Amino acid sequence: MPTPVSHPPGRLELARCVVEDGWTLRRAAERFQASVSTTKRWADRYRAHGEAGMVDASSRPHHSPRRTPTHRERRVIKLRCLKRWGPARIAGHLGMCASTVHRVLTRYKCARLSHLDRATGRTVRRYERERPGELVHVDIKKLGNIPDGGGHKTLGRPQGRKNRANVGYAFLHNAVDDHSRLAYTEILADEKKETAVGFWERANSYFASVGITVERVLTDNGSCYKSHLWRDALVKAGIKHKRTRPYRPQTNGKVERFNRTLVDEWAYARPYRSETEKREAFGGWLHEYNHHRFHTAVGGPPASRVPNLSGQYT
Repeated sequence: MPTPVSHPPGRLELARCVVEDGWTLRRAAERFQASVSTTKRWADRYRAHGEAGMVDASSRPHHSPRRTPTHRERRVIKLRCLKRWGPARIAGHLGMCASTVHRVLTRYKCARLSHLDRATGRTVRRYERERPGELVHVDIKKLGNIPDGGGHKTLGRPQGRKNRANVGYAFLHNAVDDHSRLAYTEILADEKKETAVGFWERANSYFASVGITVERVLTDNGSCYKSHLWRDALVKAGIKHKRTRPYRPQTNGKVERFNRTLVDEWAYARPYRSETEKREAFGGWLHEYNHHRFHTAVGGPPASRVPNLSGQYT
């Protein structure tokens, strides 16, 4: 059985049958199960270039008269670097098509805006720890409580404002493992140092129960995390404490991203009629996040990276 014509050895054999052995195009085409036009093309290329002509040639045209002029491309790149605008805004400013601007940015390998630091414009360095527990990100997310009867999303803004009086806030204390993105969260009444330390002790016990030994904890510079009580709790457990640089929340980006996911997919996902209803929905959402929700950076749910975690198939 001859080598398929889609591979260089098969093309060479076909071309030699026609050029060197004198086969007709139709006979060679039938023998190698190819069309007559394909057989003629490879035979002609063999005559012109020998064995070197049997490899695939580039499909790129020799000339691109409709390609965006170089000076135009330079203006696109300049606006991207100086203004950090997206394709649609650059296109509107220059009177170009947004898809053309996008192709220019892709051709010059410009990083996505979401991958750039907003302050400096430099590409953000992505990292991921090698094993669960090597680093755990900790943060607090403050959310307004929902009054009985619902807030403005249920009742509309005028009535929602009236109904909102004196309902207070909830403080979500979150701990997210850097490697697996496994999250442990509690809804608590405040962000005092005693509350934060109590949360961490329970979070650490949870991670230990699924086989994760926490080595380092990363927090921002909140007062509860700068307290002696927090420091002593981590020292007692043999855990190193790291803090982000001031005004650099992206350093703690994994828990910041978890906060955003939490808000989008649970807290503001639907209009709740009361704070109790919202909190009752939280346990199910957190289970879904840890065990079933596909995480693009992980390639599956966080549970897929924690072998000892039970419940991932329920």
